Formats: sequence, structure tokens, C-alpha cells
Amino acid sequence: MANENKLKLIPKAEMYVEYIINMIIKLPRTEKFSIGTEYKLSLYKMLEEIMYLNKMDKNSNASVTVVLNKIDSLLMAQRIYLRIMYKNKWIDKKKYLVSMEMIYEIGKILGGLIKFYAKNNKK
Repeated sequence: MANENKLKLIPKAEMYVEYIINMIIKLPRTEKFSIGTEYKLSLYKMLEEIMYLNKMDKNSNASVTVVLNKIDSLLMAQRIYLRIMYKNKWIDKKKYLVSMEMIYEIGKILGGLIKFYAKNNKK
């Protein structure tokens, strides 16, 4: 189960990052270099953590859980960035909803992985 979910996580994360980068490029200039930069840094850190997770020894459940929780916290920050961008009308409702749906999909996969490793860590 875990390997199947992890394979789904990488392409979904890549699609999400590509979509957000294209959206950030179209932000107003002042916001592109403030919230846009913070958002991009968070995206790149998330990708690094996902790639690290992919290379980890899957038998070290506690370490895997820590990395999964880091990825999840980065997604939470990205949700906040999106809400700020939407409330300030820097992005339209469609971009906001599409982005949130992508985050939701990644979050579902992460949640499944976190449950899987947490359950196996107790044994």
C-alpha cells in the first residue's frame, strides 16, 4: 500500500508545483517577490522532502513519519499562502479552488502514508 501511494505522490506534487509556479509568475510584481518567494521556497522544500522520503529506508518507520509530518506542515503553510493571495484578490477563485484541490489530493495521500507508518511503528 505504501509504495503504491508514494508513486502517486511524486507526480501529483510535480503537477501541483508546476501549476503554482505558473500562478506565482502572474502575481503583481510586489507580491511576486514577497509571498511568491516564500511560497516557492516552501514548494521546493516540500519536493526535497518528498525525494528524500523516496530514498529512505522504509523499515525506519519513526524517521519516515517525521519526514511525512514535515511535508504535511509545508502543505499547511501553502494553504495559508493561498488563502492570503485569494483574500487580497491576487488570484481568482478558479485558481484558488484548483490549487486547494491539488493540495487536498496530496494531503490525502500523505494522510494515508502517515496512518500506515504510525500503525506499523507501534508494533
